[in-house]
Amino acid sequence: MAPSSNDGRWYWLAVALLMLLMGLYMTIGGGVLLGKGGSWYFVLMGLALLASAALLLARRRAGAHLYALAFVLTLVWAWWDAGWEFWPLVSRLMVFAVLGLLVALGYAQLEAGKLVMNDYGRLGAAVSVVVLGLGIVATAVSAFSPKGVIAPEVTEVPSVGSMELKPSDWTDWGQGPAGQRFAALEQISRNNVDKLAVAWTARTGDVPQSTGSGAEDQNTPQQIGDRLYVCTAYGKVLALDVDTGEEKWKFDPEAKSPNWQRCRGLGYFDGNEAAIKASGALGKPGDAVSGCRRRLFLPTIDARLIALDPDSGKPCTDFGKDGVVDLTEGMGEVKQGWYQQTSAPLVAENLVIVGGRVADNFSTDEPSGVVRAFDVHSGKLVWAWDPGNADITGQPPQGQTYTRNSPNVWGGMSYDARLGLAYLGTGNATPDFYAAQRTAEMEKNSSAIVAMDIRTGKPRWLYQTVHHDLWDFDIPSQPALVDVTNAQGGVDPALLQVTKQGMIFMLNRESGEPLAEVQELPVPQGHVPGERYAPTQPHSTGMPNIGNQTLKESDMWGATPFDQLLCRIAFKDMQHQGVFTPPGMGPTLQFPGSLGGMNWGSVSIDPITQTMFVNDMRLGLANYMIARADMKPGASGIEMGAVPQEGTPFGAMRQRFLSPLGIPCQKPPFGSMTAVDLKSRQIKWQVPVGTVRDTGPLGIPMWLPIPIGMPTLGPSMVTKSGLVFFAGTQDFYLRAFDSANGKEIWRSRLPVGSQGGPMSYVSPRTGRQYVVITAGGARQSPRRGDYVIAYALPQ
Repeated sequence: MAPSSNDGRWYWLAVALLMLLMGLYMTIGGGVLLGKGGSWYFVLMGLALLASAALLLARRRAGAHLYALAFVLTLVWAWWDAGWEFWPLVSRLMVFAVLGLLVALGYAQLEAGKLVMNDYGRLGAAVSVVVLGLGIVATAVSAFSPKGVIAPEVTEVPSVGSMELKPSDWTDWGQGPAGQRFAALEQISRNNVDKLAVAWTARTGDVPQSTGSGAEDQNTPQQIGDRLYVCTAYGKVLALDVDTGEEKWKFDPEAKSPNWQRCRGLGYFDGNEAAIKASGALGKPGDAVSGCRRRLFLPTIDARLIALDPDSGKPCTDFGKDGVVDLTEGMGEVKQGWYQQTSAPLVAENLVIVGGRVADNFSTDEPSGVVRAFDVHSGKLVWAWDPGNADITGQPPQGQTYTRNSPNVWGGMSYDARLGLAYLGTGNATPDFYAAQRTAEMEKNSSAIVAMDIRTGKPRWLYQTVHHDLWDFDIPSQPALVDVTNAQGGVDPALLQVTKQGMIFMLNRESGEPLAEVQELPVPQGHVPGERYAPTQPHSTGMPNIGNQTLKESDMWGATPFDQLLCRIAFKDMQHQGVFTPPGMGPTLQFPGSLGGMNWGSVSIDPITQTMFVNDMRLGLANYMIARADMKPGASGIEMGAVPQEGTPFGAMRQRFLSPLGIPCQKPPFGSMTAVDLKSRQIKWQVPVGTVRDTGPLGIPMWLPIPIGMPTLGPSMVTKSGLVFFAGTQDFYLRAFDSANGKEIWRSRLPVGSQGGPMSYVSPRTGRQYVVITAGGARQSPRRGDYVIAYALPQ
């Protein structure tokens, strides 16, 4: 019970003053919200708190009774407003439950001198203490178990005929050119993964220093024979022994860029005669004899493509000029940081194909988004695809450049050798949020999946996922290729594309026609002067949509009712009409924002069970246009803030839709892992991913493993034995989930966070299976590292 000194005078003074401050905040803020057409609740609760505080200052029990009534009505309102969802109810009720506990604890010392032993009020207060105390404790305990889980209807992994997939090296960024991130390995399984432990740790010596738009480790190591190849954010390449992590060689390209330093992976060409014959490659056996038979292709942050000998780490001097192709050739002016390579090149037969990242939102006069294919041996340009000018198919004509500012391909690419098609995902011509100046050719090729004939360098088909993109909804991730059983019992050659707008497109990779229904639906129209708007947008209705619901005021959230109130006010100040709400002159809410949805990590696919595993993030973007005359000099907005959009009438403001505590304003989860059955095209299971162990309000770690589900960024991996590995969370863990039901069955604490992709292989020397992850730091954390960590079962 409350302290007895002075009959609890100071206790009640403190409680009443706290209630008074809360009441003032709720009344004023609630009045502002009400004036914007929002909920009546906050102002009414604020008035109730003020009245209760006044009575408690006078030591009147009526103050406690009034607060009890207000709390009961809050329970009713919370259920009406949020339903039975755990985290929305916690946001609305926990603070008031704790305040109610304080009131009940001191109830007996109100109106001292009027107490009698059979006072029913005292009994009611005692019951309230027990009920509220138990409720608070139960809520706190329950917070440590996942919420919003979609459980599978069938927990067994179905058997699919006699399909056999043999283990293979992890030669590509996505394991193989299909981008499935599937390891056909069974040594580490559901039954023994709990014994998985660190086998070795290597250090690259190259710690990424991030400024929000700076260096980040996003690498997936690649294994070829007894070597593991790792590239760092600054482009250094290391060859490590697969069993010990011992460094065999290191190559430093001495690359420099003021921003966006990362290396997600390398390209690999196997030039031995057996490999050339097996692939039916464009060249002929013996082509690589004059130089390195095998080649690693390193894309650099300063726009070079370097061929390295996998055995020695030395440049293959017959490639380009002394092993280097200058990717700025034919591009015209390239300012530092405006054009670079961030994703792995695609090796398809005897070609190495590259796109490139073009800086967003600086100007309408930026480098081209051209895609180029080079001969793997000589480095000579074989073909070019300029999304701004179909007539340019090689080097630009004398005195010209590749089309400035055309849509680019910055994400990963995939390849179907049977069809001779490479699959590319395009972005939109910069800037992102004003597009009246885009040409018809740019519009046609923007935000689309392109099937490129690698022999001709011409698109065989193109499928656009966003028309006249005003949201930065470019194709961020590698298209994933898999054969899917259809309703007639046949097999469809499918391409799966996840998008920033939280949609999944399933296309026939031969024809580009949708295998799952896509509808052209009307979308909101904007009013920015000079802009034009697409009347409809493609909606993938035949596949699950993830984390892209149209938000309403009751979806607003906060750690407390106070920041929730501010989020509600901010929401009421913005236009929001769903995924395709166009930017306006006033604040608009884009949800999902330009990070997604789903981003560059792509997906992993089990081709045996025909299940796809998708990780997502749910972060809104608040944006609006800024008249050119009002733009302040020096705006860069590389990550967030004002962006110049030079060459258009407007700059633009971009801000994450966060509460003052730095927490997303919409209700959790903020990130999840979802299993999608590709045959039924339904969600099999979904679980929130990530805890507040290493982050929290104002970016301060809470050190509590509460699985609220945090934004994810990076690839996953699935194994034949039924394990899904993932590390791209905001806490410092590598996790393994049961692929059949989504249950987390193993995790290991990392020294820092990771955005890297887990991969797995069997050592050709020892026969031991390893799971490897790089850990250079999670995006939101200042803690950085340079770790390569391999896990294995005890010998």
